[in-house]
Amino acid sequence: AQIRYSIPEELTRGAFVGNIAKDLGTDVAKLAAANLQVLSDSDSQYFSVNVNTGVIMVSERIDRERLCGQNPRCFLHLKLAIENPVEFYRIEVEILDINDNPPEFPSEEVSLRIYELASLGARFPIQPAQDPDVGTNTLQTYHLSANDNFNLNVKARTDGGKFPELVLEKALDRELRAFHHLVLTAEDGGSPPKSSKIRITIQVLDANDNHPVFDKPSYGARLVENSPLGTLVVKLNATDVDEGPNGDIRYSLSSHNSAALCQIFAIDEQTGEIRVQGNLDYEEATVYEIEVEAKDMGSPTMEEHCSVVVEITDVNDNAPEVILTSFSSSLSEDAPPGTVVAVIHVRDRDSGEQGKVQCHVSPDLPFQLRKDYEHQYSLLTSTHLDRERVAYYNVTISAWDLGSPPLSRHTILPITLTDVNDNAPQFEQASYEVLVAENNPVGSVLVTVSAADPDSEQNSRLSYSILRAGGTDPGLDPTRYLSIHPTSGQVSAKLPFDYEQTTYLQFHVEVSDGGSPALRNRTLVHVFIVDQNDNAPRVHFPRAGEDSATQFRISPSTVPPALITKVVAIDADSGRNAWLSYHLVEATDPGLFSVALRSGEIRITRVLQDTDASAHELLVVVRDAGEPPLSTAVTLVVLVEEKGPEALQGSEARTTDGGGLPTITLYLIVSLVLISTVSLVGLAVLGVRCL
Repeated sequence: AQIRYSIPEELTRGAFVGNIAKDLGTDVAKLAAANLQVLSDSDSQYFSVNVNTGVIMVSERIDRERLCGQNPRCFLHLKLAIENPVEFYRIEVEILDINDNPPEFPSEEVSLRIYELASLGARFPIQPAQDPDVGTNTLQTYHLSANDNFNLNVKARTDGGKFPELVLEKALDRELRAFHHLVLTAEDGGSPPKSSKIRITIQVLDANDNHPVFDKPSYGARLVENSPLGTLVVKLNATDVDEGPNGDIRYSLSSHNSAALCQIFAIDEQTGEIRVQGNLDYEEATVYEIEVEAKDMGSPTMEEHCSVVVEITDVNDNAPEVILTSFSSSLSEDAPPGTVVAVIHVRDRDSGEQGKVQCHVSPDLPFQLRKDYEHQYSLLTSTHLDRERVAYYNVTISAWDLGSPPLSRHTILPITLTDVNDNAPQFEQASYEVLVAENNPVGSVLVTVSAADPDSEQNSRLSYSILRAGGTDPGLDPTRYLSIHPTSGQVSAKLPFDYEQTTYLQFHVEVSDGGSPALRNRTLVHVFIVDQNDNAPRVHFPRAGEDSATQFRISPSTVPPALITKVVAIDADSGRNAWLSYHLVEATDPGLFSVALRSGEIRITRVLQDTDASAHELLVVVRDAGEPPLSTAVTLVVLVEEKGPEALQGSEARTTDGGGLPTITLYLIVSLVLISTVSLVGLAVLGVRCL
């Protein structure tokens, strides 16, 4: 079963809601015996049941606005449970609204700002009041205090909300009344009705109906060019009789000014001061006319214009300019004096005496300036030039004006002299002397001749060649033995030299440059061949075959120091390489014979004994003094016989040539004299050349 009750909100605790025993038609005692229980659907227990009487009572304060908000109907649900038998009863309690809340505005006061030129019928919404009650207890109407300019209009929405609006019925005049104070009252429909009020303050805003006015229609100023940045030009002054933003003035340069002018001048928007922010150049502009506008901050803004005329005074701030009308950076070194090198135009952007220019070139240079006519000069050569002495000139053209103080400018003209072939090559030495060891390897570099040519490029490219020297042996062609590298000057051997055939060679080396026509020069080269120990000693006496020995016979009665024989040898080399020494290397009886170190004489050193052998074999080595030394060996056999000669006789000697020894000795002496003479002459010539 379901039972419904209706009670107003905000009842006190213990207030009667209903009698459940009566409404169910049940005895109260039966409900108590049936263990009656009350169950609520909400977290709070707003109701309780007296089991002895069956009465439902309020146990907590009930606020319908908190429970159900703006919902027009609000219900609380209970369940009653009894036992024996088990039965459930659903109870629905409707909470009725009472007028316990007045309408409330969000704030106690609101301010509006309305322009005095607002059109009639303009609407100005006011934040609505809020009333949490429902039905007739909620907000029903608004009331506006009496005034001359505004009426109240209330807009109703489909959800029942009501929004107040102020409607302008009469034009505002700030000059008559700047502020309006109104009271808006919100009222609900309760009995008695409840209400609340909000104070409305309306500020009438001034309309921008006056434009700024300058104290002068135009301004004038005078500045020198190159005035420093920040220099004050003029201070403008404009006034506006309006108030607030309508009378607040901002200054600016008009859009009619060029972009270049706006980069030179700047204006302070607050004070109206015009200052220099760029470079003032008399040569670019002598007068500047600046358009300035003054605007108020009204809406819409109003503005006024004026002009500022700035005259610029010239100062000597421009150095002369040197302009090359014609210029050749290269000049032949054989150019005659008076040759035009450059044509120069000079100018100065200043005016009057400050714009007159004079030019000058250093007198230390082989150049001079000639004034052709006003503002034009020619640069000429003043003397003969020599590239080998000075190959490059930096000619400084100095130009200065007649200002006070004068300004100057220096222009450097780089001039390079081009070469002509006016210098012959020169060798580093007038002659060269070379010592070359014989048996030199083919291709070895004997000497490097070097020449220099002060000319440049092709005129200084040198080529070397070998020529036969005058007065030399026609059979000694130097090109047969030697070759020369055409560019490096290295002289190399084509064949190995043999001192025994050629001891001295001379030739000319010619060098020519690459000019047209080519210039030439020569140097003399002396080549001295140095002997090497390349020949072993050769035995002339005694003569013997490769595998045979020469026999000599002596008497047993030969007494020391009898000469047995003499070994004669010669060496084709010269100097120390031909100095020979004789050595007895092997002997049957080493103590019986001796060999003289330099002469090669073999002598008996003691008396022969009966116990001595009848034949003695001697091995004699002939060695030269070269490095390393070369040697030749000869074998002699000495026979001891009764009938033999005592000295210098042997079977080979008698049978071949009895008078051979004196002839060989003569040949040896002559050879030694010739070799010594040639050596001395060569050393003398070498010494003279060195000196």
